[in-house]
Amino acid sequence: MSQLLSTAVITATGLTCKAFLNSGLCSITVSNLAVLLDALQNQSRRKGQGLVTVSNHLSTLDDPITWGILPSRCYMNPHTIRWVLGASDIIFTNPVFSAFFRNGQVIETFRGEGIFQPALDAAIDKLNQGHWVHLFGEGKVCQPPRYPQVNGVTHLQRFKWGVGRVVMEANVLPLIIPMWLTGFDKLMPEGRPIPLKFLPKLGVKLGVAFGDPIPPARIVALLDALPNHRSNQAPRTHAYTEEPHGRCGARYEKSLADDEAIAQKREMDHIRSEVTMIVQRAVEDLGRKLSGNRLDRPLA
Repeated sequence: MSQLLSTAVITATGLTCKAFLNSGLCSITVSNLAVLLDALQNQSRRKGQGLVTVSNHLSTLDDPITWGILPSRCYMNPHTIRWVLGASDIIFTNPVFSAFFRNGQVIETFRGEGIFQPALDAAIDKLNQGHWVHLFGEGKVCQPPRYPQVNGVTHLQRFKWGVGRVVMEANVLPLIIPMWLTGFDKLMPEGRPIPLKFLPKLGVKLGVAFGDPIPPARIVALLDALPNHRSNQAPRTHAYTEEPHGRCGARYEKSLADDEAIAQKREMDHIRSEVTMIVQRAVEDLGRKLSGNRLDRPLA
């Protein structure tokens, strides 16, 4: 019954978004959708390899409007629609909204509770079941006028380390596809007064592009350097009987107590940061290719 309700919510939402995109109230350009569709049909997912898509975050309507580009058949199968993290203080604000978004495959996430909160555990578990998880790397809406510049080069806001944790702690390294969104900041500009802030602007040109999957070799090299992967010995102090997630689990990290263990934790933090940066660079590189060095041009 629960799965039927979830399928109904996802299908109704997906078809509504598809109708909006095809209504003439806006226009949309889609590039390389075949990359995502091929990944959704990849047989490796049956063996426990999850799929991660990562994009910039331009507006509160990025999700679910973006997924109106999918074939309608994708809405009928929980394995061909994304799981996504959603902020508790924005969308899980009452029992009705909470039930709706949970049935829409949204994982309630609490701001300020860090990267070891249950929401990220749940995302990792979904990947271990071969599901698709979408991540907004910046962790919040950030529109082009607010993009930071470093030495004259425009960047996205620094991606949250939770991206690295989700990738690193999956039992099988997931397939990671960078995405680039354009125009959604014009659809729902930040800073408008009530009630305009809740209403999409019409006549906007939207864009959704998919890049090639991130080559796994560099991430694998980083994971092979992890302290608990280099050695077959168990950690000296371990406060839990459960096995840690994946190759560098949170439970293991929480159990570290001596000087050597603290050094290992710092190394793990560094590797997590490096994995996150690899993903961010892939998204930014796709953005520069499509939207120019200022990351603000619409998709052609």
